[in-house]
This record gives sequence, structure tokens and C-alpha cells, in this order.
Amino acid sequence: MGTLVGHVAPGFGFLVIGLWHLINHIKLHVQNPKTYHSLPWFPSTKIRYLELFLIMIGCTMSIAMELFIGPDRHQPFDTDGTIPSNHLHNFEHSFISMMFFVYAAFAIILDKFVPKVQYELTQLLGGIAFAQQLLLFHLHSADHMGVEGQYHMLLQILILIALITTLMGISYQKSFVVSFTRSISIFYIGLWLMIMGFMLWTRNLIPKGCFLNLEEGHHVVRCHGDEALERAKSLVNIQFSWYLIWVIIFAMSLYVAMHKIYERRNEYQSLARHDQDQELVDQDIEAQKSSTHKFDQSKSFLLMEKSFAPIDMER
Repeated sequence: MGTLVGHVAPGFGFLVIGLWHLINHIKLHVQNPKTYHSLPWFPSTKIRYLELFLIMIGCTMSIAMELFIGPDRHQPFDTDGTIPSNHLHNFEHSFISMMFFVYAAFAIILDKFVPKVQYELTQLLGGIAFAQQLLLFHLHSADHMGVEGQYHMLLQILILIALITTLMGISYQKSFVVSFTRSISIFYIGLWLMIMGFMLWTRNLIPKGCFLNLEEGHHVVRCHGDEALERAKSLVNIQFSWYLIWVIIFAMSLYVAMHKIYERRNEYQSLARHDQDQELVDQDIEAQKSSTHKFDQSKSFLLMEKSFAPIDMER
């Protein structure tokens, strides 16, 4: 992180995973409203562990970028083997990626062995990953007082919501609202990281009265005076609220649209089943009529035989 690409790339990953969970949780709930049961991750049709594989690949790329590709000497240590001050945030970001890699790896292992507490342990691992992310962003070595610090503070709120709902999911596995909120928070974490990347490292988007200053190997937004700084922070708060409104509108509209789509499908399937059942009933009725008719014919034939029997004997 610390650059436009360093925020946009992982942000896009969180956004895609959040959207994937949002769509699948809505689909699962609409199709099974009475028997809904949350899932920590969703298998795909062709590659079962595609979601988890993508998380592991993304985390590996992030670790490589932070520790080996990003640094000038392509390694994060100083000549004497210590960690230089300008590389502390690289280690912090890489540890976040490592924890999510561990989560995805053990999610696959747990699914292979299928223990009784597979769901609970997978959710716990996800909660630990969000907890570490929250801790490292809260104790971040980067600036906490400037515009970047304001973005990080609002990001921590989203991570906290994701952490709480992930842990709540252990006990409330049948709660759609918990899963729905967690999916929205993950989606918004990704979106907010992408917004941070563009707003903090695009010169044309820097707030009025502020500028980009090169400090310890990376650019930081600084402002001319307290008035410009407070104005920039207020703009960040307004921006957060503005995007929050649009995220909620998007999530609720997606739920309503998917509910209508799958509700119509369910109605069509139920009508088709009703027609099939009615056809089977009609076939049974026809079969019964046919058997009854045959039985009546055989019965009348026997009666005729009995009526003709005495005549034959007289003859």
C-alpha cells in the first residue's frame, strides 16, 4: 500500500469478494427463506474452491509487492538486517495479507476433512483476520493526524463492522441480516480502499489548500494550515457518507431485484409441478375408470353365464 495501486488492487479484491457474498447470500435466502443457513464462503460450479484460490493468489501478490517488488532494493531490510522506518508499513500490510492467506488455506483444509465444527472454525478464522487488520490499521505506522489518517479512521469502522458480524455469524448461522450486513461491509471496505487510492495519490483530486509531499519514500497529503486540514477532513467525512448512501441503495436494490427474479422462478416451478401432479392425477383417474369399466364388463359376463347355466342343464 502507500500508493494508488497499493490501495486499488487489494480494494478491488475485497469489493469482488463482498459482491460475490452479497449475491449468493441473497440468492440462498430468497430460494430458502425458511431453511436459510449462512455459509462462510461459496463454492463455484466448475472449481469448488475458486473463491478461496483467488484470495490466496491475491494475498501472495500483495505480499510480494509489499516486501520484494515495491522496495527499491527488492527486499524490505536494511544493509545491517534491520527494518528501516520507511518499510514498517510494508510489513504491516503484508501481515494483513498473510492472515487472510491463512484463512483461505485452512478453509480448504477444513472443507476437505469436514469436521463437525467446520463452519464455526472457518468463521473464527475470518474474524481473526479482520481483527488483525483492524489492529494494524489502528496502530498504523503511517500518519494518523492528516487526511490519510481520516481515511484510515473511517476504514477502521468498516473493518470493525465486518469483524463483529463475522463473529456473530458463529452463533447466528440462520440470520440473513447478519450475513447481509457482513457482505455489505466487506464490499464497502474494498470500495473505500479504492477511493483512498485515487483521492490520496491523484494530484488533481487533492483538496484545495493541500499538496502531495514526499516523506520517507512515499507521498503524503499535507495541508497549508489548520483551516485547510479541517476542510479536507470534512470533505472525507462527506465523501464517506455519500458513498455509504449509494452502497445501501445498491444492496437493497439488488435484494429487491433478485427477490422478484427468483420469486417468479419459484412460482413457475410450482405451477409446472402442479401441472405435472394434475396430469398424474388425471392419468390415475383414467386408469381407474378403465379398470372399473373392465371390471363391470367381466362382472356382467359372469352374470350372463350364471343366467344361462340352468337352461343348459335343462337341455
